[in-house]
Amino acid sequence: MKKMKNPYKIRLKNDDLEGGKNLIKQIKKEPLFTIITVVLNQEKHLETAIQSLLNQKIKDYEYILIDGRSTDSTLKIIKKYNNKISYWISQKDKGIYDAFNKGMLLAKGKYIGILNSDDRYTKKALEIIKKYIIKFPQKDFIFGSVKKHWGVLHGYNPKKITYSWGFYTSHSTGFFIKRSSAKKVGLYNIKYKYHADYDYFYRMIVLKKMRGIATKKKEIVGIFRRGGFSSKISFRKLFFEELKIRYNNNQNILIIIIIALFKFFKHFKKIIK
Repeated sequence: MKKMKNPYKIRLKNDDLEGGKNLIKQIKKEPLFTIITVVLNQEKHLETAIQSLLNQKIKDYEYILIDGRSTDSTLKIIKKYNNKISYWISQKDKGIYDAFNKGMLLAKGKYIGILNSDDRYTKKALEIIKKYIIKFPQKDFIFGSVKKHWGVLHGYNPKKITYSWGFYTSHSTGFFIKRSSAKKVGLYNIKYKYHADYDYFYRMIVLKKMRGIATKKKEIVGIFRRGGFSSKISFRKLFFEELKIRYNNNQNILIIIIIALFKFFKHFKKIIK
């Protein structure tokens, strides 16, 4: 049998698997969105995440799903939606940010969004983001409001990045960036195991001086579940990696020292734990 050409040009190894409705097509159309889901052993919530995208009124998107070789029923769920997913691959990776990079390199949409495998979009998520794309075409990225169990995260204050990482709503499910802008920022730096997203945003906002906007508080794009990736990491590890990110991006050393001392005394018990 003649081997079919794979337009995504992923190199498969050993027992890696791939699929999706666009696997054997030469995809020339540039959709408005590329939505990426990264997953590893998330059989409990993955289907809800997938359905939240499929239920969007806007259909102008491609959907890429990157699985890190799950050992539970995740792959079974992926195969169930094979004809709804543009492309999926099940392949070992070097962690969540490596998987994000893989998905971004495959993206063909004008805007890239990441839908966490244990979160979900609201019913009008893509409609809300499209409205901002049309109204603010010059902006490089959009932070959509997101709902957590304790409230709604909303707004965007780039000036706060100098001393705090709490300057935005959320990474992933609420975040959309122009693909052309993402290429300028580059990929996630996988040497950071816990907060490569902070490094990405620092490069995006401070070094590349890109401009973004946030949706209004009531314009909720995503709903987060408890127990995300970083919530499982010790405060001490997060603390030191956050400082390293600032240092490696050449932030003023005096500001870094002040931040370090302030957080050290404020969270002393958590750090020495």
